[in-house]
Order: sequence, then structure tokens, then C-alpha cells
Amino acid sequence: MGETTSIVTRAGAAGGGGIGSSGTERRDRGRGRKGAQKEDIYMKVGPEEQRHRRNLGCPMNPDEYCPQTTGRFSEAGALTEDVTWSLGIRSLVPYTRRGDVEKWEVQNGMNFAYGGTGVFNTLEKAPNMSTQISFFQQLLQQKWYTKQDLNSSIALLSLAGNDYGTFVVNHGNNPKDMSDFSKLVVNQLADNIKQILSLGVRKIAVTTIHPLGCLPQITIYSSWNSCNHDWNLLSNFHNQQLWQRMQSLNNTLQTDQKKNVIVVLDLYTAFQSAFAKQKNITGNPLKPCCVGISNGYGCGSVDQSGAKKYSVCKNRELSFFWDMIHPSQKGWHAVYSELQPSLYKLF
Repeated sequence: MGETTSIVTRAGAAGGGGIGSSGTERRDRGRGRKGAQKEDIYMKVGPEEQRHRRNLGCPMNPDEYCPQTTGRFSEAGALTEDVTWSLGIRSLVPYTRRGDVEKWEVQNGMNFAYGGTGVFNTLEKAPNMSTQISFFQQLLQQKWYTKQDLNSSIALLSLAGNDYGTFVVNHGNNPKDMSDFSKLVVNQLADNIKQILSLGVRKIAVTTIHPLGCLPQITIYSSWNSCNHDWNLLSNFHNQQLWQRMQSLNNTLQTDQKKNVIVVLDLYTAFQSAFAKQKNITGNPLKPCCVGISNGYGCGSVDQSGAKKYSVCKNRELSFFWDMIHPSQKGWHAVYSELQPSLYKLF
């Protein structure tokens, strides 16, 4: 996972990163929430939880299995799809492809997410969240979206673990240093939220960080049997800081008597609840489905001759995690189901 996302939606969508324009095309699907307010614009900024693949359009051999959704680290759909589809909004066009599609195709939104990024610069050489928001601002200046669009929009920012991963690589994992850095991360995230509000977006949803200690790249050291306490303490510390800052911002917005609202989506608790339910049904939710066959290889790896150097579990549809970092489509849908009550507060 390890990415940050920001979404702006008009007419009731909330989800991954990216920004959309005002649009009239809306596809009401069976998964849509009955009675939900219809909104047309969707924006996403930051590194998505569904990270873009770097080298392979599909990690499986076509004669074995190939997901319908490509360009992401998942075997199919992810959290963004669950949110947009449930609201009758089609998947968003990436910002980098805005010139390759017709204007109507970005009517419902645009995806600004870059895999592996954070609120600060990370090991991934891609635009951080502040830069992604500047892309959004440029589109506003170019009249892609109107003030009326933004007045009825929702933005979702989802910060994952790339900032922390980069900090550990560069500075180590001293608990005191990590805590101090966490405060900087949350402060920057709060500044990004203020910037989006200043651009005219009235509703913002921001996710807490998921339990970092439960990612397969961490739980592998316990043979995928238990989460790491120290990493989960970091997640909880980050989330505590986030709740406090968002409460303060909400109090300020109410004092200003503006029609703005910030909703915190508890991704940490959603993951833990999904883990518990998955374990009762299918066994160990911490074990990934797609892994490298040995050290140095990962899901989707091939050698110079093109031979695959990864293995895929037999019951893909039962796995919570797809690879060492990213949930599967089933995993994301389980998390989304836990988040639905909070999402409805935005409508």
C-alpha cells in the first residue's frame, strides 16, 4: 500500500486520489447506495493504495489468470473502485492520461495518484501530495472545473506508509525520531487539507493510517502469524495526532460558519475488523497470495528469459492481501464495507 491519496467528488463520490470535473454522465449501478445524493465530480490526489505497476501490465500468464484491472498492484479492483462503483461513478482517468481521452471521460473525475508517494518526497521519484494538489489547481485555472462543481464536491485524502518507509531507510527507526517525524507528516497533511478547502472544496474525507505492522512485508518475520506491535504503535500514534488536528480544523470551520466538513475514515479499525471476519471464514488473512519464489523476487517478477519468479495461491478469491503490501480486491472490499457508515456522513 504505502501511498497517499486525495479525492474530490462532486455529487457524492468518495474514494481514492484524483480530481474530476463537473460532469453529467453518471452510471447508476446496482451497487449504488439507495437514496444517495448524486454527485458528478471526483478528484484524487496522492499515491493511491492501488499503486501503478512499474513493469508488467499483468503479473500472470494469460493462460493462467489475468486480472481485468491493470495498472495497479492488485489482482483486480481496489478501494477506489469500490467507492466509485457504489456511487454509480465509473473508474477515474489518471491525470497523466488526461490528454489521451475525450473531455466527457473526465466529467466524473480524474485520478492524480502516483504510486509510492507521500506528503513529502519519498524513495519513489514522483510528485508528492502537495505537487499533485498543484496539478489540481492548474486544472481549475484552465477552467476544467467550475466553482459550482467544487461547491458540491468531496475530497478524499488517504495517507499510507511511504513517508515512514522512506524515513526508516534514511534515518533508522528510533521510536523518538519516528514520533517527531509523525507530527511533521500530520502537520503537512493538515496543510494540504487547508489548501484544498481554500480552492473551494467543501467536504473532505481523510483516512487514518492502516495497521502498518500487519502488512505481509512485516508479518513475514512471524511466518505471517501475527502483526508487529511496534509498527502498529506508530500507526496509532499517527492516527491520534490526525484525529486531534482534524477536530481542531472542524472546530475552526464551524466557528467560521462555513459549509465545510472534514470526516475522518478510520482505516486502522476497518482493517482490524476485516481481519477478524476474514479469519473466521477463510483462515489467515495476513498471508499474501502472490509472492516471489525466493529472496530478491516479488509478485510479478520474471528473469531475463521471461520465466516467472513468483507463485500465486490456489484460492485467489479468498485472500485478503494480494502481495507483500497491497490488499486484494476482496481485501479492499472488506475494508470498504467497514468504512461505509462513515462515508455516508458526507452525503
